[in-house]
Amino acid sequence: MKKLTLTLAALALSATGAAAQDVVRMGTEGAYPPFNFINDANELEGFEIDLGNEMCQRAELTCEWVINDWDTIIPNLVAGNYDTIIAGMSITDARREVIAFTQEYKMPDPSLYAALSGTDSSVIEGGVIAAQSNTIQAGHVAETGADLLEFPTPDETISAVRSGEADAVLADGDFLRTIVNEAADLEFVGEPVFVGGGVGMGLRQSDTELRETFDAVIAEMKEDGSLNELLIKWFGEDTPVF
Repeated sequence: MKKLTLTLAALALSATGAAAQDVVRMGTEGAYPPFNFINDANELEGFEIDLGNEMCQRAELTCEWVINDWDTIIPNLVAGNYDTIIAGMSITDARREVIAFTQEYKMPDPSLYAALSGTDSSVIEGGVIAAQSNTIQAGHVAETGADLLEFPTPDETISAVRSGEADAVLADGDFLRTIVNEAADLEFVGEPVFVGGGVGMGLRQSDTELRETFDAVIAEMKEDGSLNELLIKWFGEDTPVF
């Protein structure tokens, strides 16, 4: 690995073709544990940070990490402010119309509802449900009879439940499990919801060579077992592996 640096999307980096460069800018949210988050030392950490660093090392690329809010993470990729999205993004047909994806590096995980302890599961159908905006969970809630309350960050969806602003939250099970299992005031309600596909890296549709490079690395890591090691490290022994 040549160098790993952390930058901010606000630096307004110029757009250039990623496939012809040694430097690849890896866009992530930095607010979605255990996929990606800022630790107590103000450093990026998580499953996708470990994965992205390993992928860059194997591809012999210099990778710079760029933090970007979820709401604009696809538009800023298309605009050229970074070259990839590695941010817990599920592969969907709607997103494929705008960007390209590598093969999945994490299998689909059911979305779960969480609410304050003692909440009746009927709130799922007729209550106010919080979800992070522009997610597959927000799209699902919008199609149900519940009232959707969207927030820019996942932490705000949890706060909305605790404050009583929302009756429940719908989010990735991998995100909610750690929070609910460590909280005395929250519990899961209702049944799991299966929406979206596996998680993959997003790239501009024009960056075919870079996508093929990272696709090959993911396939290699599946084959040698190193991807499964990272999955178990961050999501536990019960997580689905390849």
